[in-house]
Amino acid sequence: MNSKDTLLQDEASRWVARMGRSDWGDAHEADLANWLAQNPRGQGELLMAQAAWISCDPETIALGQPPVTTPSWSRRRIMLAGSAAAMAASIFGLVFYNASVSGYATEVGEVRRVALADGSTAAINTDSRIAVNFDKGHRNVRLDRGEVWFQVKHDRARPFVVEAGPVRVRAVGTAFSVRRRGNGADIIVTEGVVAAWTDANANEPVSARAGTQLFMPDTPGRQRPVAIEASAASSLSWRSGQIELVARPLADAAAEFNRYNRRKIVIHDPTIANEEVDGIFRTDDPEGFATAVHDILGVPVRTSGDGEITLGRK
Repeated sequence: MNSKDTLLQDEASRWVARMGRSDWGDAHEADLANWLAQNPRGQGELLMAQAAWISCDPETIALGQPPVTTPSWSRRRIMLAGSAAAMAASIFGLVFYNASVSGYATEVGEVRRVALADGSTAAINTDSRIAVNFDKGHRNVRLDRGEVWFQVKHDRARPFVVEAGPVRVRAVGTAFSVRRRGNGADIIVTEGVVAAWTDANANEPVSARAGTQLFMPDTPGRQRPVAIEASAASSLSWRSGQIELVARPLADAAAEFNRYNRRKIVIHDPTIANEEVDGIFRTDDPEGFATAVHDILGVPVRTSGDGEITLGRK
C-alpha cells in the first residue's frame, strides 16, 4: 500500500468520525460531496470506513450516542488494514459494485449516513427504508417508509428521482429531504430547486426552491400544493440527533419523540394536547422532554411499569 492509499484511508476515516459529531450540517455535507468528487476512489474508502466503524462499535450509529473519536480512532485504523478492510468492503462494497439495486434500512432511533455510488450522500432517519437503483441513464431511489435527506451529486444527464408512493421528486444537483406520510409526502429543500408531482398529475409538476417546504398529497384535488417558507435547520435537526420545537402543539411534539424511541409518550389529558412547546431536545431523551413539559405547563408526569411516559391526568 503506497502513501497515497494510506492518506485516502485516513481521510475517509476522518470523514466518518466527523459524521457522528453534533455540529454536522449542510456545509459539512457539501464539503464531503466535494471530497468525493475530487477523489474517485474515495467512495469505496468511505464505505469501508463506515463498515469498520459499525463493526467496531455498533452503538455509534444510534441517535444520541455520538462516536467517541479518540478511543475509536485506533480501532478504525486497524480495521482498514489488510484482510479486515476486505471484510469491511464485503459489507458495503459489493452492494454498489456488483448490483445496480441496493437497499438500506434503519431501526427505531437510528440515523444512518450512506455514500451513494454516484457521489451523492443520503442521511436516513429513524425507522426508514430505501431502495437505490442507479444505471447509465437514471438515478432512482424508492422511499418505502420514513424520511431521507439527500445531497445530490450534479449530473444533468441523469436526473435524481425519489419515489414515495405515487409521489415523485426530481433534482439534478441539489439538497432536499422527503418524508413519507400516510396520505402523501413532505418535501424540504435546503439547496437548489426540485420538481414534485404524482402519478395522477405527471404533466403538472410543482417546483420548490431552497428554504421551502412542500406537502404533496397522494391524490391531488382541485387546489395545487403550495410551497411554504420553512426553517430547514429546525425541520432537519434530526441529522444531528436533535428535535427542535418551535410553537409545536404538545400532541405533535410527543408524536415526534415517539418516532425515535420505543419508550412512548402518551397524553392522557386531551385539554393539554394543543398547548404549544418550544425547545431543543435530544431525540433519545423523552424523559427530559417530559420533565420540561412538567416544569413549563405544570402537568403531572408519570412512568408506568413498562416504561410508558404519561402526561396529564386521565
